[in-house]
Amino acid sequence: MDFNDTPEEAAFRAEAVAFLQAHATLKTAAKNRFDRFDARSEAEKLKAARAWQKTKAENRFAQITWPEKWGGRGGTAMQQVIYSQEEAKYSVPSGMFFGIGLGMIVPTVMQYADEETCQRFVGPALRGEEIWCQLFSEPAAGSDLAGVRTRAERDGDDWIINGQKVWTSGAHYSDYGMVVVRTDPSVPKHKGLTAFWLDMKSPGIDVRPLRQAPGLSEFNEVYFSDVRVPDSQRLGEVGGGWKAALTTLMHERLAVGELGGTDWPDLVSLAQAIQFEDGPAIDDPAVRDRLADWYVQSQGLKYTRYRIMTALSRGQTPGPENSISKIVVAKKMQDLASFAMDIQEMGGLITEREHTMMKGVFPHYYLWAAGMRLAGGTDEILKNIVAERVLGLPPEIRVDKDVSFAELVGRTS
Repeated sequence: MDFNDTPEEAAFRAEAVAFLQAHATLKTAAKNRFDRFDARSEAEKLKAARAWQKTKAENRFAQITWPEKWGGRGGTAMQQVIYSQEEAKYSVPSGMFFGIGLGMIVPTVMQYADEETCQRFVGPALRGEEIWCQLFSEPAAGSDLAGVRTRAERDGDDWIINGQKVWTSGAHYSDYGMVVVRTDPSVPKHKGLTAFWLDMKSPGIDVRPLRQAPGLSEFNEVYFSDVRVPDSQRLGEVGGGWKAALTTLMHERLAVGELGGTDWPDLVSLAQAIQFEDGPAIDDPAVRDRLADWYVQSQGLKYTRYRIMTALSRGQTPGPENSISKIVVAKKMQDLASFAMDIQEMGGLITEREHTMMKGVFPHYYLWAAGMRLAGGTDEILKNIVAERVLGLPPEIRVDKDVSFAELVGRTS
């Protein structure tokens, strides 16, 4: 692929750079590259993120590929890539508050909901006024979406939802959400699901933040107790929830980019600063050997991203090979952080930023990466996807394919 911009792409890049120069501050090399942890409260971060999202929306940089009628510019996926490349050079608020809604849920709503619903919700979400979450995973079905047990029973023109979801990122500050529930347990598990959008302030919804190992509370468990949802909030057909969920997960494949975090240049900096008995850690053959391994992995990830960009530049949808990146990135980050803590000896266990080297970046990302090996698909699931859909290996045998969910649950309870 030719990675030089076409004349049209070059013009768009110039437009994006002009916008960013006018509204944001360029990152500088002088800034400590390990000073990454924002000490502001979540409320302060959210306020700043809303303001930046509104600015982007007003200038049509919020969701470039969305149709103009919904506040986008009807642009190409490559234009979105170009903008993301340029924005990464500037100090702007994190898009973590809006990634799930704008990248996954709202596009699904746009595909399945009626015009009136889209008119009501797309604009506010785009401008950062309202936030959406994804209510899929459950305690007994974290990785098997088709195994959800949260149920919805018909009551006239409404549905009554009871059950529990877990690992719901951002539920504690979200205004709306998309939920997948079981409406018919008498059919095989993939066929008895239905999807709805709902107001997270509805009576009967109880959101309880979960404390994570790094000290954050970014995701939650959500309980539904006789939550009444109108049938008009259904996304797709009754029993068509699996299709709606797959639509969302397809958007997730495109929305979830690099995980960020620590990487091999950080370990180089640490190894240059640490002194072993016989000299700097960077001169130690074992350290250099590990650095070489992680550098090679990083280059492999770079060229995998190039494959995705190639597909986008040709107007194609990136395929399941994108799963390779997440398998490698999360494990690499955890292994690298563990090694960095090891070469600091006892000092590697210190987590307080003011008392540890490199602002405590390695302990933080060691714990954070463990969660990333589960979120968005476990390592094992993603390896199955790569094996079956990329390498063409035979799929696993499904003994539950034609068994009703009620019978299946009876077998396992």
